[in-house]
Amino acid sequence: MYSFQNDYNEIAHPRVMQVLNDLVGKRFDGYSTDKYTQQITENIKQRIGRNDADLHFFNGGTITNLTAISHVLRPHQAVIAVDSGHIATHETGAIEATGHKVITVSSGSGKLEPKHIQAILSEHTDEHSVQAKLVYISNSTEIGTVYRKQELQALKAECNKHGLLLFMDGARLASGLMSKESDLTIEDIAQLTDMFYIGGTKIGAFAAEVLVILHPALKSDFRFSIKQKGALQAKGWLLAAQFDALFTDDLFFELGKYVNDKAQQLVSIFEQKGFSFLAPPESNQIFVILPNQLAKKLMAHYALRKICEPNDGVSCLRLCTSWSTTQQDVDKFISTFKQLL
Repeated sequence: MYSFQNDYNEIAHPRVMQVLNDLVGKRFDGYSTDKYTQQITENIKQRIGRNDADLHFFNGGTITNLTAISHVLRPHQAVIAVDSGHIATHETGAIEATGHKVITVSSGSGKLEPKHIQAILSEHTDEHSVQAKLVYISNSTEIGTVYRKQELQALKAECNKHGLLLFMDGARLASGLMSKESDLTIEDIAQLTDMFYIGGTKIGAFAAEVLVILHPALKSDFRFSIKQKGALQAKGWLLAAQFDALFTDDLFFELGKYVNDKAQQLVSIFEQKGFSFLAPPESNQIFVILPNQLAKKLMAHYALRKICEPNDGVSCLRLCTSWSTTQQDVDKFISTFKQLL
């Protein structure tokens, strides 16, 4: 049974594996202090156009978010997110466990807007409630939508107006950037956020993310926070090496385009048959709404995730394409889907 459940269900892209294999027999200093890690760091800085950035490697998205957010916030401060945001729904209260409230707002698009920030600030005006300080967004979002440059510019302007910091979760940044609906570049993100992370795990890495800190005030003592949160890896060079592969010949961006292309082929067959979506399908996550019986039949043939039942008689299924999804996988799905209809 082929799985469209997620984009991290195979070990790693062959070029990532090759880089790791090439390191066999070599010796490195620990905790990301080695020259190899530093060279990869410099390469990423050049690619994003920010030589002044601080980069730190992590082995997963939740520990990246937890470490970054808890480092930024003072004890009385909180982070703003949409109600579908990863830190609000899929991290087991990791942020709250560090003593910081996640203030959520409802957003049908999965994206945060300046009006959401304004509404929260109007309710948190004095010392009797937590002080909103950090704004958290994801690109692509948890429901597969992507930010446009104008939207990110508007968010950054609103943050600057109120002295807030802007943090982008980039677990699926490759897919978000390479969406046909996106006019953002990674250089734009490096100019319009105070920190963001580049997700590797969901685009072909074995397990690796790299946090990019841009705001000068956030850089100090960050390695202390990494160590305290249990995220400082002795074999830090293993994390960096994966980005050596992903950022050579723009493989990261090539794979982002690839997963989106495979997703759009699935979107096309759903649209042709008259089915709608929970949110506009703009990246490699598709949230299609199907009659319950058809959804059940499809789930008997493929590993899929049922998200919700928006209305009586229908189910919303999530399909997620991966760097390992082949054209044959897509063609077979389309054929099976037509037969089930």
